[in-house]
Amino acid sequence: MHPRADFPEYDQLLTLLDAGGHVLDTQVVCETTVQSHRFGLHVATLGSRDPGAPAIGIFGGIHGLERIGTQLVLDYLRSVLSRLAWDELLHRELQSVRLVFMPIVNPGGMWAGTRANPNGVDLMRNGPQDADARVPFLAGGQRIGAWLPWYRGAAGAPMEAESSALLRVVRQELLPRPLSFAVDCHSGYGWRDSIWFPYARTRRPMPHLAEMYLLKTLFEQAHPHHGYTFEPQSHQYLLHGDLWDHAYDLAPRGNLFLPMTLELGSWLWIKKNPRQLFSREGIFNPIKAHRTARVLRRHVSLFDFLGRIAFAPERWLPRGAQRDELLQQARAHWHTEPP
Repeated sequence: MHPRADFPEYDQLLTLLDAGGHVLDTQVVCETTVQSHRFGLHVATLGSRDPGAPAIGIFGGIHGLERIGTQLVLDYLRSVLSRLAWDELLHRELQSVRLVFMPIVNPGGMWAGTRANPNGVDLMRNGPQDADARVPFLAGGQRIGAWLPWYRGAAGAPMEAESSALLRVVRQELLPRPLSFAVDCHSGYGWRDSIWFPYARTRRPMPHLAEMYLLKTLFEQAHPHHGYTFEPQSHQYLLHGDLWDHAYDLAPRGNLFLPMTLELGSWLWIKKNPRQLFSREGIFNPIKAHRTARVLRRHVSLFDFLGRIAFAPERWLPRGAQRDELLQQARAHWHTEPP
């Protein structure tokens, strides 16, 4: 795919960072260069400065082709900044909760119109861990070469600058806290929108399966018609090097970090506009303006829900016998075996 003549998502990000300069803490965590174009990996944070406050990280643009994920993050950041002018409840929430936005993790790939970064590495296969069972050929992560998709990078090589920058942000802003969440916005094949959570490298359940099940249950109670498939990534396929598996395993013992990948089902858009199949961009993004607007509206409830549930964790976090019961329910629901 040819590079973009312009980069509207990056321009929108810079505009938002400038407009929110009075409330946002911003930093450039690394830079990438592609064909003499230099782009920064920008992070914006706002809310509580208490290091023990719960935090929510919202990420997008890890795969450069999946522009809709970045647009979703930018749209929510724009909404938060606008609401600060009048929304007293949001102000109270942000006194106790911290928000972290990283809308374009792979700006070089997004500008160039590629899934991978400018070095040809798929950042979501770039973690150091290997799956403990067979993965799909190529799609599970391969080391044959960057000329094939889903390239992990060379064995033993340092992680890519973008992957390392993402993990630094997670380790600095999310993992040290007693409670934190991450939502990483992607698009991919599927008839439904999905929320996936660790693990992707193994079919063994994550240690916090009970808490993830409770989060799912509470979300369904608040939004019974949400339409997401909510399941472990391993229910779809295993893969090497998943960044969120790696980040989850880095969380200090005693802290609760719940990372989720929001996968927008692109077959929904293709079904209504089959001509999108003839466009590489159209396979991963809605082309019609009204469908893009529908996507941007649809997922706000998920972000708002996380903000509200982070506000008072003592009201819902399970303890003792309640957690044991939830764990049994979670195993039965997702058909997982005890570790």
